[in-house]
Amino acid sequence: MTDDLAPLPPAPEPLASVLDRALAAYAALGDFGERIEDEWQYVNDLVRVHTADLRALAATDARPVDPASARAIDVLIEEVGLIADPHRAIDWLSTFPQVVRLTLETRR
Repeated sequence: MTDDLAPLPPAPEPLASVLDRALAAYAALGDFGERIEDEWQYVNDLVRVHTADLRALAATDARPVDPASARAIDVLIEEVGLIADPHRAIDWLSTFPQVVRLTLETRR
């Protein structure tokens, strides 16, 4: 009867929970990019627009996030956490939210 002891597959996660993690990482990325003074306005514009876009997605889509999609976003968060150059952080301010959106839009 070892089947009774088999671990359960991971459960889907609420979209709000996944987006909270992604938006916290995105805000940190923006804060890091602000170190480049000449890019301050550009950084803040990107953060404002993309944060609003992802929040709007959460407001219109209540489907849970499957474990594979949640893990993909967590890996993305880990990757941007490794960025050590504020110029590179600015590059990722456009990429990060698009990867999050694509991951969420292709979930099952």
